Amino acid sequence: MSIEAYQPLCDRLGLDVGIIPYTPKWSAAPDFLELIVEHALTHKPATIVECGSGLTTVMLARCCAVNDGGRLFSLENGAEFAAQTRDALAGSGLDAFSTVIDAPLAMQAVNGRDFQWYALDDLAAIDIDMLVIDGPPGFIQRHSRYPALPLLFDRLAAGCTVFMDDAARPDERELVGMWQKEFPAIEQEYIGNERGCAVLRIGQS
Repeated sequence: MSIEAYQPLCDRLGLDVGIIPYTPKWSAAPDFLELIVEHALTHKPATIVECGSGLTTVMLARCCAVNDGGRLFSLENGAEFAAQTRDALAGSGLDAFSTVIDAPLAMQAVNGRDFQWYALDDLAAIDIDMLVIDGPPGFIQRHSRYPALPLLFDRLAAGCTVFMDDAARPDERELVGMWQKEFPAIEQEYIGNERGCAVLRIGQS
C-alpha cells in the first residue's frame, strides 16, 4: 500500500496527502479510516480518545474542524511518533482540535494480569464519546489492547462507540470475547474489512 491510497479520504476532508504522517508498517488501512471518519462526521462526538497516533489523528482532528467542534486526545508511547504527529497537525492547522499526549507504556495490573499499557496521568477526566483503539502493538504482549476497555470504561459516555483496528487477528478476537464477558451490556459488531474492525457500542443507560 502507498500513500496514494489515502488520496480520496484526503480530498474529502480537504487535507494535503503529502503532509499526513504515513508509515507503511503502522498506518491504518484506508477502509478503517473511512469507518471512523464517517462516524465522526455523522455523529459529531464532542470528545474522541485514541490509543496510538498518526494518520488517524490528523483525519479525526480534521473531522472535528469540519464539524466546527469536538476535541481529540491521542495517547502515544513513542516520542518520535508523537513529534511527527504534532508536526502534521500543525502543518494542517489542526492544533486547536487535537492534543497528542506523551503516554509511555507502564506496567499496570488489570484483572489479575500485568500489562504494559499507556500511562493515563496526563489524560484529563473527560467523558469519551468515541474511542479508537489502534495500539499498543501486538508484539509487546499477549492481548496487548485488552486494557483499553477495563481502564477507560468508567470514562465512556452513554452512547459511546468504540472502534478497534486489526480485529481479524487471533489475539484481538480473543480479547473482544473477554470484553464481552466482562461488560455483557455492550453491543459488538465485526466488520470484515482489510484488517478487521470490532465496533462496540455502550448502552444509553
